Order: sequence, then structure tokens, then C-alpha cells
Amino acid sequence: LGDVYKRQGVGHGLGFGLYAFTAALGIATALAANDSVGLVLKWGGTAILLWLGATFLRNAAAGPNHNQDLDDNHGPSDTAGFVQGFSIAILNPKILAWMLALYAPFVEANLGIQTLVGMGLLGMSIDGVWYVTVATVLTTRDSVQRLRERAHIIDLSLIHISEPTRPLYISYA
Repeated sequence: LGDVYKRQGVGHGLGFGLYAFTAALGIATALAANDSVGLVLKWGGTAILLWLGATFLRNAAAGPNHNQDLDDNHGPSDTAGFVQGFSIAILNPKILAWMLALYAPFVEANLGIQTLVGMGLLGMSIDGVWYVTVATVLTTRDSVQRLRERAHIIDLSLIHISEPTRPLYISYA
């Protein structure tokens, strides 16, 4: 079952990399079409991150969820694992929100295709390595069960990690 999760991580990394490239290309194209789009993207990304933060706080306040189906014996095949990981990345609107919030301050209308591809490859590498590492660690012993029991604490910690470090790029010009 661990190999299936690792393939999900590889699929997720590839999907995330494609998403990262597409998001950067879309932002650059929108900025090239209209200069005022940048402000809308920056504030939109900030609003989405605030909404995600509120969602994490609600989940953390709710405490542990003891009603989850913990039967992992019905996992997907190796190929299905890859497809699931890729699909999760491509179809997840939170990744779009993250890309919008993360890339909007840094992407410019005149970025070359090499830079955009580099952004996609960087996203793919970081995401893929992270998910494969997590899959490797969590498929040992009872790690998944312990993680599920502490999911509300992890949600709360994500707020503390991401929100204070997210600078607001506001131009008063």
C-alpha cells in the first residue's frame, strides 16, 4: 500500500507542477492584457487566503473527527494511485487560490517562457518530494491513525505557519 501512496505523491507533484505553470502563465497573460488586473489578483489572493485561514480555524475549533472511515484496506491500484494524485492536484480549487495568492505579487507581464516553466518545475519538485516523503513516513506503523487523531491541531498550526509570513503587497502609489 505504501507504493500506491508514493505514486499518488508523484501524480500530485506532476499535477501541481502543471497547475503552477498554468497559473503563472495565466497571471502573466492577464497582466499583459490589463495593468489594473494586478491589484485585483493581489487582493483576491489575500481574500482567498483569509477564507482558507478561517476554514482551518473552524476545523481546529471543532476538535478531532472520530467519525472517519479508517479502513485503508481498499486502496487503489498503483496506476489508479498515480491518476488519483494527479486528479487531486488538477481539480483542487484551493491550489488555484494558493497559486493566485503566491504568484500574483511576483509574476510580471513580461516574464519569459523559461521563467514560467521554471516556476512549474520548482512547484512540481517541491510538491512531489514532499508528498512522496510524507507517504513514505506515514505508511510505517500506525502513523496515519495518529495523524488523523491530531488533524485539528495540524489545521491550527497551519494558520500560525502561513498567515504571519504572508506579507501584504500593497502599493500606495
